[in-house]
Amino acid sequence: MTISNRRSFLKLGLTALAVPMAAQMAFAGGHKVHVVEIKGHKFSPASLKMEAGDKVQFINLDGAPHTATATDGAFDTGRLNKGDDNVVEISSAGTYDYFCDFHPGMKGKIAAS
Repeated sequence: MTISNRRSFLKLGLTALAVPMAAQMAFAGGHKVHVVEIKGHKFSPASLKMEAGDKVQFINLDGAPHTATATDGAFDTGRLNKGDDNVVEISSAGTYDYFCDFHPGMKGKIAAS
C-alpha cells in the first residue's frame, strides 16, 4: 500500500467514524442532521423518517457522481463526486421522493412530520 493509498484509506476510515456522530448531531432549535450515504449505487437508508426542520447530509462514497434530487423540486444536492457531501433542510412536513439525476433507478424517500 503506497503512502497516498494509506492516506486515502485513513481519510475514508475517519469519514466512516464521523458519519454516525453526524447522524446524532443537533443544531440550533433542537433539530437533527440525518446522514444518507450513497454507496453501491443506492441511498442508505433509502427511507428516512424525520421532523420538519431537520437537515439531511448526503455523502457520496461511490466512485461515480450522484445527486439527490427531489421529484417535486424541493431540493437538489447538485453533482456529488466521490467524497463530496451536501446538506439540505427539509423545512415542511410531507413526503419527499428523490432520485439520482445520473442514475434514475436510484431512489429514496423522506417522510417529515
